[in-house]
Amino acid sequence: MGPSVPSRAAGAGRIATPAVETRTTVKVDVERLTVSYGATVALRDVTFAIPAHRVTALIGPSGCGKSTLLRTLNRMNDIVPGVRVDGDVRVDGTSIYAPGTDVVALRRRIGMVFQKSNPFPRTVFENVAYGLRVNGLRDRREIEERVEDSLRAAAIWSEVQNRLHESALTLSGGQQQRLCIARALAIQPDVLLMDEPASALDPIATQRIEELLHTLKRRYTIVIVTHNMQQAARVSDVTAFFWRGQLVECGRTEDVFTAPRERLTEDYVTGRFG
Repeated sequence: MGPSVPSRAAGAGRIATPAVETRTTVKVDVERLTVSYGATVALRDVTFAIPAHRVTALIGPSGCGKSTLLRTLNRMNDIVPGVRVDGDVRVDGTSIYAPGTDVVALRRRIGMVFQKSNPFPRTVFENVAYGLRVNGLRDRREIEERVEDSLRAAAIWSEVQNRLHESALTLSGGQQQRLCIARALAIQPDVLLMDEPASALDPIATQRIEELLHTLKRRYTIVIVTHNMQQAARVSDVTAFFWRGQLVECGRTEDVFTAPRERLTEDYVTGRFG
């Protein structure tokens, strides 16, 4: 039998993300969120806030609901048969589950980078330009500028500027993942969701991704799912720990890792289970 959730875990009241600075504003507000797949409850009564222009890490053992939460933030769970979402998610104060919400527009505002790099079987240039064209941009010069800006923002321009018309599949794994980040940035989202973006990469490529996050948070609000405790400690400003579909603790990363409020959190971040 694994550890049980302490009585102060999510569901016992609002657990607010503390401000990293006094001027920090809330970008995403999750309120009493419960997500079920048929009879299986993946998230139960989760309430917390995601601050703007910070990296928020979602940690916890496999099956605790981290990726479900991430997909709920841009309504990707809508495509899963039998899913039920109760509660609310607000971005800049507006509910993304309100009737009449334009889900396509929402996903432009909240981009997603997946665990496994998934470049299209197209050129490097067309991988980044694809989303721009789908969204109606036709001006060639503007497309070229946006592609270059996105590749620079993803810290890969210097490596691919002479390979723009080669297949993206010829890039290394780490380069492909940064290309996918550039592709997500090209449509100029407000929020960037990242599901284990470095789990399949070697240590050098992982370091490049982590360094990139520190730069990107100046322009974007980032939410990252990771199983790697050291990575969460290195890259995030705020950490939320989940256990069996419930939010156990959320706070400044330094506090969660060095002075957690909950014994269950301490046991997890120190490796006693997980």
